[in-house]
Amino acid sequence: MKRILFLTSIGSLALTLTAWGATKGKQATESGKARSAPTAHAVSAARSSHVKAARTSRSIGPRVPSHSVVRASAVRSTRTQHHAATTRTFARNKTAVHREKALARTNTARTSRMEAARTRSAQTAQADARATARTNFAVNRQRNLTFARNVAINRDRNVRIVNYWRTASYRGANYVAFYNYNRVWHDRGWWVNSYPIIAYVYPLGGWWYWNAGYWYPAWGYDPYAYYGYDGPIYGYGDLTPDRIVENEQLALQQQGYYAGSIDGRLGPQTRGALAAFQSDHGLAVTSAVDKSTLQTLGLA
Repeated sequence: MKRILFLTSIGSLALTLTAWGATKGKQATESGKARSAPTAHAVSAARSSHVKAARTSRSIGPRVPSHSVVRASAVRSTRTQHHAATTRTFARNKTAVHREKALARTNTARTSRMEAARTRSAQTAQADARATARTNFAVNRQRNLTFARNVAINRDRNVRIVNYWRTASYRGANYVAFYNYNRVWHDRGWWVNSYPIIAYVYPLGGWWYWNAGYWYPAWGYDPYAYYGYDGPIYGYGDLTPDRIVENEQLALQQQGYYAGSIDGRLGPQTRGALAAFQSDHGLAVTSAVDKSTLQTLGLA
């Protein structure tokens, strides 16, 4: 019985203690909640205050008008476009400079090639000139040998210079001027009134008049004139007598009959060459410039 009472007492005490512990725990929990609630409220209040302060600071700070923002954007756009244009201009200028340099190099190379070509052309021309000179020397040498041979042949034939044309050999139409020639003396006035064409021919020694296709010495036109050759000269192409003699001297020289100077003088050497040429070609030997001789030389 005592045991039962003891156990009952202990159970009651345990229940009492349990109830008392529960009450204490509940009060501690409520006290913790009471203490934590102000802390959360404080955090929430602080956060709210920070947000308000941020909003207030934003609202209180300087506000930029909308047109200023647009103007700044336009300025930035203009600067960007200017920079892009400057960059393109620089690129074009750089390209132009490179193009000019390339063109200058091309022109320099072209000039160098042209100079080289001219140098080669000049060298070729010099070489050709030397070759031509050697050829001409050989030709002239052969021509001189031919001329010497012709002179020897003509010397052996004993062709003489003729100064008299009154023989039967000169009765033909091509020699009538020589056959009928007589020296005539008159003063200047008579010559001027009788013949409209009179020319002074220094290489032949004086004044000459034109008559019927021939030039004749005008004896007495100048009282002091002397004519080394006294006879007719066949005329052609409106040439003066000295020019006609120069042409026949050149033609005789080319054919190996004449080795003197081309001076328009009808002296002994020229007349000897004419006589040799006329004899070799079956012509009447007049030793003068007649029509048949000039035709055979290919001049008239």
